[in-house]
Parts: sequence; C-alpha cells; structure tokens
Amino acid sequence: MIRFPFILLALTLLTLLLLPFQLIALAFNLRMQRSIPHLFHRVLCKVVGIRIREVGQRCRQAPALILANHVSWLDICVISALGPVVFISKSEVARWPVFGWLAKLQRTIFIDRQARHRTGAATEEIGDRLLTGDAVVLFAEGTSSDGIRILPFRSALIGAVHHALGKSDHHSAITVQPMSLAYVKFSGLPIGRALRERVAWYGDVDLIPHFIGVLASGAIDVTVSWGEPIPYDMQADRKQIARRAETEVRRLTGAALRAGATGSTAAAGQELPHSQPLPA
Repeated sequence: MIRFPFILLALTLLTLLLLPFQLIALAFNLRMQRSIPHLFHRVLCKVVGIRIREVGQRCRQAPALILANHVSWLDICVISALGPVVFISKSEVARWPVFGWLAKLQRTIFIDRQARHRTGAATEEIGDRLLTGDAVVLFAEGTSSDGIRILPFRSALIGAVHHALGKSDHHSAITVQPMSLAYVKFSGLPIGRALRERVAWYGDVDLIPHFIGVLASGAIDVTVSWGEPIPYDMQADRKQIARRAETEVRRLTGAALRAGATGSTAAAGQELPHSQPLPA
C-alpha cells in the first residue's frame, strides 16, 4: 500500500498540470482538446505500470467507429494511451465524483441505456462526433465482463453509422474496426481465474477499492489486438456489423489470452510497436 499514495500524488499533479490547458481547449474548441487526454493517459499508464502490447494496426481512416470488449475501468486508460478517442458511456458515470468529471473533460458521450426511446438521439450524437473527425469507441457488450468471456455485442448504437452517412455529403462509408483488450499478466504473473478480479471490474465490485488495489499493485500487462477495419455504407445491416465484430473480438481475445498464458507471441500474431497518435 506504500505505492498507492505516491502514485495518487503523481496523478493528482498531472491532472492539475494539464487541467487548465484542457479547459481552455474545450472553451475555444481547440484541436488539443483531443490530444491532451491522450497525453494524460500515456503518462498515467507509465506511472501506474500498465504495459501495452499491440497486435495488428489501428485504422487511420476517418470517420471510424471502434467496437471493443469491456473488462475494466482500465480500458479507458489503455485505449486513450494509444491515440485520441472519445468514449460512449452510460449516463450514470457523469454523476460519479471525480471520475465523471474526468470523463466530461475527455468529451465522453453519455447515453441513457434505460431510456430506449432515446436511442435515436444517442445515435445522432455519436454520428455527429464521427463526422467531426473523432474516433469513437463503443464498448459493444454494453457492460464489463471478466475479460475471458465475450458477451453478445449490442447493435442499437451501431446505427450511428447510418446517421452519419445520412448527414454527410462527403462520406460514402464509415469504417468500423473491432478491437480486443486482453489483460494477460498482473505483477509479472499470468492472469488466471484466481487473479482475474484483481484487474477485471465487473458485477457488483465497488470502484474505489478496486481502483486502490490496482494502483497499489505492480505492473499490468495488456494486449490490444486490432481486427480488420471494414468500411460500411448505408446498405449495411447494424446487426450484421455487430455479429461480425463480436466474432472477431472473441477470436482476438482468445488468441491473446493463450499467448499470455504461454509467454509466446505466436498465438496472438506479430507484435507491433505502439501506434502513433492519430492527428488531433
């Protein structure tokens, strides 16, 4: 636990250092409103000890919708460390102390999942963000899991692809790319079922104790695997998009977990250097 206060202090200082710049960027709609959260999470991962290995390559085309599995609050840090993105989150997160405030600073899109009649408004907002050049990350399972199973991907919000295309005079397709997150080691040990809950945050696990436990522990190794990016036009079926992405994420996650258990990269494919940030 001695490690925790030092890391918390470092993250607090980092937040205070970058906060004025992000507030100014948001107020004046400056390009750096995308790059500052990316910088914040790169440093955060270094401080906490999150080691990221990428397999495959992130698509450079825009607009781009990224469909990912969801394991932990750590997913936000990992994905943001690789490049500027915005996330789609449940509306309750906006009301969380500190974490909700940080999510707003990153321009998170908040969705009321309980109000199905508002799905149209939600997809419209997501579509608008896509058209402004944001890479939007959707945790398509709709909730977090233990990181071993991939839950069925929900298709409702993928309808944002059609909304964006319907409003755009410049795009004939929206790129959708599957992405897998697999946490493979914790404090140097392969993450089996006994250690899974030390990283995965799901079910009724309280956030604050889990947050403290992660910061107080050692290094965490995570494999981020990119699937094939596919351009979809207006004729694409959102349910088919969801099924295809789900199948690919399940395959990539299984390969990464097997590779992590054996200490080999062969099962997961060729290891590539970290992606360069997308243009802000």
